[in-house]
Amino acid sequence: MTNQREILTVGHSNHSFDDFAALLHRHRVTVVADVRSVPYSRRHPQFSRRPIENSLAAHGIRYAFLGAELGARTPDPSCYDDEGRVLFSRLAKTGAFLRGIERVLKTAAEFRLALLCAERDPTGCHRTILVAPALTARGASITHILADGRLETQEHLLDRLCAAAGMPPRDMFRTRDQQREEALARRAREIAYRDPARVRGPAPPGGAGFVRER
Repeated sequence: MTNQREILTVGHSNHSFDDFAALLHRHRVTVVADVRSVPYSRRHPQFSRRPIENSLAAHGIRYAFLGAELGARTPDPSCYDDEGRVLFSRLAKTGAFLRGIERVLKTAAEFRLALLCAERDPTGCHRTILVAPALTARGASITHILADGRLETQEHLLDRLCAAAGMPPRDMFRTRDQQREEALARRAREIAYRDPARVRGPAPPGGAGFVRER
């Protein structure tokens, strides 16, 4: 299945619900697909699953929970390495994840859809590092709604990741696409959830990597 439509992403961050809703209305979002594994926020309870679903409905915006399919904390043991870290490359090949991707594409063909997660900066979120590449590989165009309402394309964001990793705009030995793939792989390792219960062998330095609300 391919889809040439634009799919948006957004992080709820520390917005008030009214400010968050204003962002969605500004960019004409009609469906929010929640990709948090655990749709709960202690610091920002307005974005826990039931409150946000009800509040969005009051604004005429539909809510769909896709955290079981597209969340960063998978129950599938095959997706964890020996350090208890989720490997995005494995997670992206699971049946549940692929079903979630197809559901997003199908919904986006009819509605203006935004993927929801917690992080303010999309470079630190699995919606960008895991989910967006799977969608772009199927023909979707990904655009991120930033906290101030500006838009950033996935391509521009990947170039930011390359720059942060010290990669020059032009490289004699790697194409830009290869650089972007490397930058994604680096970032995936940095942000991936670690489950201490799944560590095999000596525990990694620093213990478990808690991944906020993904």
